[in-house]
Amino acid sequence: MGLDARWFFMGLLLIGAPLVAAAATPFDPFAAAGIDTRQVGATLPRDLTFVDQSGRSVHLGDILDKRPTLLVPVYYRCPNVCGAALSNLFSQLENVPYKLGADYQVIAFSFDPREHDDAAREELEKLVKHWPRLAHDPALHLLTATAENSTALAGVLGFGYRFDDVQQQYAHSSAVAAITGDGRLSRWLYGLGYQASDLRLALTEAGQGRLGAVKEQLLLLCYHYDPSSGTYSSRIIVLLQIAGTCLVLVMGLFIGGSLLHERTRSRRDLEAPRDD
Repeated sequence: MGLDARWFFMGLLLIGAPLVAAAATPFDPFAAAGIDTRQVGATLPRDLTFVDQSGRSVHLGDILDKRPTLLVPVYYRCPNVCGAALSNLFSQLENVPYKLGADYQVIAFSFDPREHDDAAREELEKLVKHWPRLAHDPALHLLTATAENSTALAGVLGFGYRFDDVQQQYAHSSAVAAITGDGRLSRWLYGLGYQASDLRLALTEAGQGRLGAVKEQLLLLCYHYDPSSGTYSSRIIVLLQIAGTCLVLVMGLFIGGSLLHERTRSRRDLEAPRDD
């Protein structure tokens, strides 16, 4: 074998080795998906262009109009959790005292660049069957975009996703973002386990004092947001639990001390000398 042939085959080995290693490395959906909570407080890029369910081209800044927003990253033809995520959101919104359109708005955007406004309309038809009042409201926006624009928005939100070539699906998280009236990321509600009360508090907080009566604002004093679970938990319940635990400990110490004192006194009475 000549010198040129050896260099040729060596080049093939150098090129092929990384490809073989990449093929041998399985796709890890947990590494591909996730939410970077360090992005909370980030301002959404208002100049990004999307297409809504009616086929109209819109800028994100034209939709964000001083009302708090619930923003949902999805892809409409997702075979798994995306449909359930939107269904769960609308089901919980039925029990939220705030009015869609008057008090807040909902934006879902597809991060799949293969989807266009026809996919958004298909999703709208599904929502209309179960929640016609919410789905027909003009404050609902189902958006699609180019890969560049959807990636840019997801990046600002800290929302991670990746396409699995083998499964032909996206690996991604299920979550709802609360956006303030001036277009900043306020909170994330994760998964499908959040309740209408979580949405209510997230919207109240994102409203920055402009949404909700005094009682809603006071609720935020009694509840705190847990970033690890993406839900609100009651401070009062936590304080009552702590107080109850302390009371049990104090009662236990009191009872234990009383028993010890009684036992010591009884022993002294038995050991004391008796007068005959």
